[in-house]
This record gives sequence, C-alpha cells and structure tokens, in this order.
Amino acid sequence: MAEQTLLASNTQLTVNDLKMHFPIQRGFIRRVVGHVKAVDGVSFSVCSGETMGLVGESGCGKTTVGRCIVRAYEPTGGEVLYHDARGADINLATLPKSELKPYRRELRLIFQDPYASLNPRMNVLNIVGQPLKIHGIANGQELEDRVASLLKRVGLQPEYMRRYPHAFSGGQRQRIGIARALALEPRVVICDEPVSALDVSVQAQILNLMQDLQAEFNLTYLFISHDLSVVEYIANRVAVMYVGKLVEVAPTDALFATPRHPYTEALLSAVPKPDPRLRSKRILLEGDVADPANPPSGCYFHPRCRYTQDRCKTEPPVLHEVAPGHSAACHFAGTLSLQGVVPAVRH
Repeated sequence: MAEQTLLASNTQLTVNDLKMHFPIQRGFIRRVVGHVKAVDGVSFSVCSGETMGLVGESGCGKTTVGRCIVRAYEPTGGEVLYHDARGADINLATLPKSELKPYRRELRLIFQDPYASLNPRMNVLNIVGQPLKIHGIANGQELEDRVASLLKRVGLQPEYMRRYPHAFSGGQRQRIGIARALALEPRVVICDEPVSALDVSVQAQILNLMQDLQAEFNLTYLFISHDLSVVEYIANRVAVMYVGKLVEVAPTDALFATPRHPYTEALLSAVPKPDPRLRSKRILLEGDVADPANPPSGCYFHPRCRYTQDRCKTEPPVLHEVAPGHSAACHFAGTLSLQGVVPAVRH
C-alpha cells in the first residue's frame, strides 16, 4: 500500500448489521432444519477513494459479504447503503431488482479465478464489451474503440481483442477481468481475492496496476483476501472476519503493529518475515473453526483462544472502539498485550 492520507472523509459505502443465512434442507419435502450463518451481523464503512481490506480464513464469510453488497446474493437482513453520485444514500439490500440496473454500473466485481470467470466461448472484445452492450452505452466501432482503450489501460495490446481466453496467461486473464470491471466507469469495485490464483511476481504487477487505476479513476476498493501480506501492501484499513462476524477493524499499520484481538494475533504470526531477527514463534490454533450452522456460545473464538476466560464462554463480545479508529470484539481487548509485526517498508 502506498502510504497515503485520505483527503476525502465522506463515506462511499456503509454496511449495517448485514446477515446472510443459508437454509439447511433435509428430507423428501426439503424441510428447513437450520441455517448456515455465513454472515451474521457485519457492520463497516468504506470511504471514497480508500481501499478496505477484508480478511479471514477460508469459509469465514468474506466473499459472501462482497456478493451481498452487489446483490449476487439476496441478504437475509441488514443494510447496504451506497452513497451515489447525486448524494443520496441508497439501500441496495432492499432495493427491488427492477431498480438495481443503474447501480450495477457503479458497483462492479473482480472475480478470484481468472480461468473460471471468463467465458471460453467469447473473445476479449465480447467479454470486455458485453457490459457496454447490456447498458446500451456503445456498439459497433465505438464499442471496439472503447475496448481497445481499456485493454491498453490494463497493459494489454488492443490487437488481442480477437483472441479467446485460452490464449492468455493467468495474469493476462486477470487484466481482462479488470478491464471488464472498469468498462462501465464504476465508483466502487469489490475485489474478491483478485491475485490469490496468480504467481507471486504476477501478483505484484496486478496490485500495482490496481493502485494506478484507483488513483486515476478515484476508485473505492473493498479488497477481499486471505493473504495478510497482500492486504498490508494495498489496504488503508483492514477488517478481520471470523465465522461470519467482524472481530477487529483498524488502520492497516495499527492492526499489524498492535493487534487487539487474539485471532488477529494468530493470523499475523503466520505472516512471512524476511528478516530472521524479526521472526517470532508462530501461534498454532488448536481445534477446528467453529461451525457457522451451530456456533459455540459466547465468543465464537473462545474454544481456540489461549486467553479465554469464563466470561468468554457465555457472553458474546461486541465490536467496540479500543483506540481511535481501532475496534475489536474481545472482552479483554483493552488489557491484553498481543504480539504484532513490524510494518513493511512502504513506497
């Protein structure tokens, strides 16, 4: 992440008490016998022009949050307030489907797998140009000109627009996906693990490209990832999820240097440290991740937490501010002395 101070303090996106419960059905008549609480009361905000990192283990619900925001999933409850260009706050979570189309131009999604997210039967011109056709923005030569311009902006030759996805490497495919996301000139981009399927050297190229595009077009990113090293590089703030809930939200440097939740401390202990003098003992969490269909009482993390006390087993913690701009869902966030990592050198 290039070190920067956000000049704009206005909120672009606010998520309030977002819930996504998937029904568990059994029997011949598919009777609902329970729910998987993939997202269970998540709240955060993203300022205009910033990158908000959303991290956690696989299955914690972070991708589901992103898909609820763009209404790929119908949320079970909560609000997704989008501050549009006219200055109005629109609740995307409850907006009728017939009224969603204008906002699908302004909130776009970059998918995780560049091999599965591109239609192998469509060439690049059709893949990148499809959103322009659907929204009636361009056709014919104008469409080709706009696609050519987008390809050049993401580092690809316009001559590639007649080729099909199989002719490209993983990094090139992800550039095509980014061009498709930018085709409609969005204001918010949900980045669902956009570099996790790429080689490390290619990851750096894509991250640098995304930062350049953000500065050029004043984009707001929600960057979903399980890789804390990547999030440290690109995010202004970080929200940590565990079993459908947020456990910590803080500016990136503060979260890495002084974590306030034991789960965050454990995640940070696994971050590779290039300097041998800075290496610390990795914290190995015992037990399994809690079942979102049948979570434990109290704090969901208490069966795996080495600081757990009786209160943790019965009383659910509330996400509360423990330092300016730094919130944690832990009863003892203000008293625990947790081990962080030395922030990386930023350029």
